[in-house]
Amino acid sequence: MTPSRPLMSRRNRLHIAQLLVLSLVLFLALPERPASAGANLIANPGLESMAPDGFPVCWEKSGYGNNGHTFEVSTDAHSGARSMAVTLTNAGEGDRKAMMLEDTSCAPNVTPGHQYDLSVWYKTSTPNTVMTVFRHDVAQGWVYWTDLATLPVTTAWTRQSVRTPQIPANTDQIVWGVTIYGNGTLKTDDYTMVDATQTVPDASCSAGVKCVKGDWQVMPFQSAVRAIHAVVLRNGDVLLIAGSGNDPEAFAAKSFKTAIYRPGSGTFTAVPTPEDLFCAGHVQLKDGRILVMGGNKDYSAPDGSHGYKGLKNSYIFDPGTNSYQRVNDMTGGSWYPSATIMGNGDVISLGGLGEDSSGTVLTQYFDESEGRWLGVGETRQTWSFWGLYPSMILMQDGRLFYTGSHVFGNGLPGSGASIYDYGSATITPVNGLRKKDERDQSMSVLLPPAQDQKVLTMGGGNNETNPDAHRLTDLIDLKQPSPVYTAGPQIPQGTLTGGVPQTGDQGKMYVSAVLLPDGKVFETGGALHNRADPVYEASMYDPATNTFTAGMATDPVPRGYHSSAFLLPDGRVMAVGDNPGNGTFDMRVSVYSPPYLFKGARPQITGMSTPNWAYGSSNTITVDGPILKAELIRPAAVTHSSDPNQRFVDLPMTVTGNTISLNLTSNPNLAPPGWYMLFVVGTNGVPSVAKWVKVG
Repeated sequence: MTPSRPLMSRRNRLHIAQLLVLSLVLFLALPERPASAGANLIANPGLESMAPDGFPVCWEKSGYGNNGHTFEVSTDAHSGARSMAVTLTNAGEGDRKAMMLEDTSCAPNVTPGHQYDLSVWYKTSTPNTVMTVFRHDVAQGWVYWTDLATLPVTTAWTRQSVRTPQIPANTDQIVWGVTIYGNGTLKTDDYTMVDATQTVPDASCSAGVKCVKGDWQVMPFQSAVRAIHAVVLRNGDVLLIAGSGNDPEAFAAKSFKTAIYRPGSGTFTAVPTPEDLFCAGHVQLKDGRILVMGGNKDYSAPDGSHGYKGLKNSYIFDPGTNSYQRVNDMTGGSWYPSATIMGNGDVISLGGLGEDSSGTVLTQYFDESEGRWLGVGETRQTWSFWGLYPSMILMQDGRLFYTGSHVFGNGLPGSGASIYDYGSATITPVNGLRKKDERDQSMSVLLPPAQDQKVLTMGGGNNETNPDAHRLTDLIDLKQPSPVYTAGPQIPQGTLTGGVPQTGDQGKMYVSAVLLPDGKVFETGGALHNRADPVYEASMYDPATNTFTAGMATDPVPRGYHSSAFLLPDGRVMAVGDNPGNGTFDMRVSVYSPPYLFKGARPQITGMSTPNWAYGSSNTITVDGPILKAELIRPAAVTHSSDPNQRFVDLPMTVTGNTISLNLTSNPNLAPPGWYMLFVVGTNGVPSVAKWVKVG
């Protein structure tokens, strides 16, 4: 279960007169807090001062759900005379929390962008115990923020320390404590919270405009294949799949291609390709192999008697052998199918065209433990058509969010976005998506960090009516009880062929969006119309401020239909592909170095206790200097402006000099099992080269 959920019942509030009494008690009972750095920011950290209701001042009996529980003040203390004890006896639903009071006089004040070291002494008899933080948003009020660390079972008083991520914008206070969501008893005492933010040295940069815009390089070689699909493998190589590459003559000749690109050497290795995997679906399994599903059974007939037909065939690509291995067929043909990995490692595929050229209404489910696609009768069905390459993002509660991004034509009937619950086979509409019928090859991303559960959908057009592509972005917070899209900032405008500036509401479709190690999103590529009129523009989106920085360096190669951009383990972004309406395909490869690569030395990960990380675990690394943050980024599996599995998972830190413990979430829906790139970011904002970590 999810150890701490954002949907919380409203907490008990003290009467205003009682708050006045508490303020007086605080004033009399607590020593004056020093103003110097390193001061403990917590009121009543040792739980020694008692409120008139018999509970510690500035602490509350918190939690939600229908469960058996008790709160008490215990004499079994780490220091002083008191600790707080929480017992769960029937943990069927929800949780209980040893939590600070959400009150102006009690909650510690914080500074956006700063990080804080939190520590608590505890005992717990259940492993279902986590440190939890809420934040006060100046616009939204108190909201759930994140779980920081899972606390191991211990019968002796044990200290748990952790460093928060950077405080989000618009946050002025936080409260935190310890959540228990399994049967057992939790005791806590002696809380501390200290501002750990280090003064950032002058980020001097001598690279001129590259310090602000970054820099593109077009490689002195071309791709070995038409790169319709790109997957970053667990060893840092890139799998480029063409199949027939949108070339009917290659299809007729059964000339199907795949290549492995090695960024370190600039070399390509051909891979025998058994079927036309053109416009298949793909996803990384938890062991790092790639499940490839469906593809092209036939091109549209010249006489119009049938359209494209979907393959039923499915394969697993093994990076250990660089070869495809056949698995059982899907239950129906799939051309342009989605592919989303679930928290248990299974895969759900929806949408696409079937073997008869019509839209498939099958829900197709790959059981990872059995290594096979389940039959129709073994899979929960809604018999709904989801369009082509519907963007389906896994939510923290295990449901899927259909963002409204798709390929070809109009969006689905209704509001254009929805939440799909496979377990109950239900679909709930989501409102607020603007121009839902002009989201053809828009792109949607789960913003950094995944714990925030915010999705941004940007750009799009319509290949049938072919209007000017638009600039719209829409943002949604999936933690809300009834999530609704709200308008985001517009994509900056660029130039068309010949340097002609975009005007009015002109934006782009075929847009690419890449999550970067510094927590920003790089937006690049695109075209104004269906397979025509490339747009030369790139920008940097900052989730913390919900703003775009315009004027990033632009790829000199047009990147429209059948283009992709994705993150490499060295922190650069690689871009491939462009397939305009005349049938040609641009084989050039471009690589973008973001501005952070020109701002100083990279931090180094000099050691790692293990590359195998269990959920809820603390994992030790060593570094060569101060670190601002650390995160896991899931490697790309992208095609047609679609990579619904792309995600950035924050890793709260416990810092002891150059030894850092990184705390992985206990919720597999936030970090589905598989191989991830581990980055650390130095205080100068420069990321390390990634190390590879296997989650789950």
